[in-house]
Amino acid sequence: MAMANPAPPVHAPVPRDPGPLTPLEQLHVEIRACRACQLAGHLTQACPMASGQARPGARLMLIGQAPSRAAIQQWRPFAGVGGRRLVEWMAWAGMDEATFRREIYMTAMTKCFPGPSPKGKGDRRPSAAEVALCRPFLERQIALVDPGLIILVGALAIEAFLGRVGATGRSPRLTDVVGELIERDGRRFLPLPHPSGVSTWLNDPARVALVRRAVERLRDWIAANSSTAVPADGVTP
Repeated sequence: MAMANPAPPVHAPVPRDPGPLTPLEQLHVEIRACRACQLAGHLTQACPMASGQARPGARLMLIGQAPSRAAIQQWRPFAGVGGRRLVEWMAWAGMDEATFRREIYMTAMTKCFPGPSPKGKGDRRPSAAEVALCRPFLERQIALVDPGLIILVGALAIEAFLGRVGATGRSPRLTDVVGELIERDGRRFLPLPHPSGVSTWLNDPARVALVRRAVERLRDWIAANSSTAVPADGVTP
C-alpha cells in the first residue's frame, strides 16, 4: 500500500547551459528521474531531490534522513525548522548559512519527501525498502564526492553507516556516538542528532553539550583540512 506523500509545489533548479555533464551532474539527473519507490508502491508520487548546491570539490558531505516538505517546496535541503537549528549548529563551527550550503554537499538516505508521520508529528521515517532502493544512488554520491568527512544527521543515517543505536541492549545509545569522530571502512564520520523541531532528544542540556562537542570536532577538521581555516572568532572571511 502506498504511503501518502502529497507532493507540494516544486521549484526545481533551472537547467544548466547545454554541454557535457560531469559524472556527479549525470548522477543528479538520474536521481531526479527515479520513480522506483512510486512504482514499488511506497509513495503515491515521487519527487526526488538529488543534493544541495555545494560548490564543485566540496570535501564535506552531510547525509540526512529524507527531504522535508519545506525542502521540496524550496528545492533546498534543511529548509524548515530543523534547517534553522542545523544552521545554528554550523554557526558554532564558524560557518554562516551561505558558507555552510556552499562548502557541504548535502543529501539524504532517501531522496523523496516521505509524507507526514502516521503518529501525527513530523515526517514519516522511510522504510527499509525505500532506503534499500535509494542506497545505490547514495553510494555513488559518496564515491564521486569522495568526502574527507561525512556528517550523519539523525538515527537513520547513523545506523546505516555505524550500526544500530538504541536505549537498550548492547547497541550504543545516541549519546554514545554524538560528539565522537568515528572511522569506519576507510571513511570518517561525525554523527549528529536530527535537528527536527518535533524531537525531544535535545531538551536535555547535557545532550546539547554533546552537539557542541561534535561541532567543535567539525571546526577542528575544517581548520586542519582547509586552506582557509575558520578564524577563532567564528566569523568566516
